[in-house]
Amino acid sequence: MSRRKSDEEYSKTKAYRFFKWLKGEDEYYPDETKMDMSLLIPMEDESNLIERMKDKQLAKEKAYDESSNKLLRFFNRCYRVVAVLFCIVLGALLIYTASFLPQVGTVDRPTNNKVPARYIEKGLEETGAVNIVTGMILDYRAFDTFGESNVLFVATVTVLILLRYNKKDEKDKEQSSDRIYEPKNDVILQTVAKFLVPIIIVFGIYVILNGHLSPGGGFSGGAIVGAGLILYLNAFGFEKTERFFTEKTYKWISFFALTTYCMCKAYSFYCGANHLDSHIPLGTPGAILSSGLILILNICVGLVVACTMYTFYVMFRKGDF
Repeated sequence: MSRRKSDEEYSKTKAYRFFKWLKGEDEYYPDETKMDMSLLIPMEDESNLIERMKDKQLAKEKAYDESSNKLLRFFNRCYRVVAVLFCIVLGALLIYTASFLPQVGTVDRPTNNKVPARYIEKGLEETGAVNIVTGMILDYRAFDTFGESNVLFVATVTVLILLRYNKKDEKDKEQSSDRIYEPKNDVILQTVAKFLVPIIIVFGIYVILNGHLSPGGGFSGGAIVGAGLILYLNAFGFEKTERFFTEKTYKWISFFALTTYCMCKAYSFYCGANHLDSHIPLGTPGAILSSGLILILNICVGLVVACTMYTFYVMFRKGDF
């Protein structure tokens, strides 16, 4: 049976020093690896350090100077020749491949297949959307559009993570003053914005709501609404804009829009895969309340696009909301 060591004996063991170092109470240096502090190089004087950095920069410039470095000059010439040859070969391969494409108007062209014919011939009947493009994007290929909307959301979140500053830093708080980012009391800009911003936003809403009836939809209408928000921001500043649009506003709008989109199309996909009737009325073609879920999906996509445009602009200009 082993004997319990006393506290004095235990304090001399490596295990005691290791656990003490692990807790941050002491530094752990075993006897055989103790450093000789006298061998440490004293810190250089600031003037010597600057001189060494200048010498290092001069040596680097000399090493990359083609006039004094024959090997580098030879490498650069070879690099240019290889780059030109690569472009010529790649272009020739692309032209050679394009020569095998069928001629315009031939029956066996890849575009003349059942898929586009189905979109054109059955699109209005199956989707209820007068705009065939919108019916294709938000019905036949709605899963792709949902992925694109998620890409916008993920890209915006990534920008938020990379560009936002630490709000706990008092220096950053001082630099976040609204006066740094745009001029104040610009009468011409503010007067024009008072007239244009409502018109731009209303027009964007019109494009979103009529995407299933005429050219437009969530992507184009959302871009118009985002442009209106950016104009308002430039005219009246962050302080007034953040009264109704903040970081939380963007997150909640994007969350609800993407969730609604996902739930609507998940229901449609489930019914379609199991050959069930979705019981969603398509309405009368040409009416504003028609095309089933396409109108709702257009609104969701428009909200995501508008918020993404505005958020990108704010983050690259200011660094945070």
